[in-house]
Amino acid sequence: MHFKIEQRFEVGVDIVQDTLCDPGFVDRMGTLPKLGQPKLLSHTVEGSTIHQQIRYAFAGDLSPAVRRVVDPAKLTWIEDSTIDRVTHRTEFRILPDNYAGLLHCDGTFTLSPLGATSSLRVAAGTIRVTVPFVGGKVEQAIVSGLEEHARAEVGLVEEWAAQRPS
Repeated sequence: MHFKIEQRFEVGVDIVQDTLCDPGFVDRMGTLPKLGQPKLLSHTVEGSTIHQQIRYAFAGDLSPAVRRVVDPAKLTWIEDSTIDRVTHRTEFRILPDNYAGLLHCDGTFTLSPLGATSSLRVAAGTIRVTVPFVGGKVEQAIVSGLEEHARAEVGLVEEWAAQRPS
């Protein structure tokens, strides 16, 4: 399943990117619904490129049909990202800690300006859940969760940016 998610921020591209790459912001993302507390595993800067890995854990509700196939306690994964600070493009892939043969997800985030003081972040990628009969429903549920997370993340980024020293 292909997906595309757009986020509109009332702050500029560099501020959004700096916020999303700030190790302190990763901790703050723990206040978002359904994710548990993210953990920054690595954050390496090489010139204009940042490589980071963040572990996430699903903390939402799953339908009984999905719980028959998946243990909610084992829904943890690493987002492995490479961020190009010049082009404002991030390539990511999801590395499940469990169920690696059942979930495949990768894509890009692209940041672009919307005027002088706002920006657009577009996530585009593919997700494939290889579970007979329920795979498509699980893919839709995951994308729905990503959309919900993206909406909540906008406010958190803007709040974080407003608290930054000028």
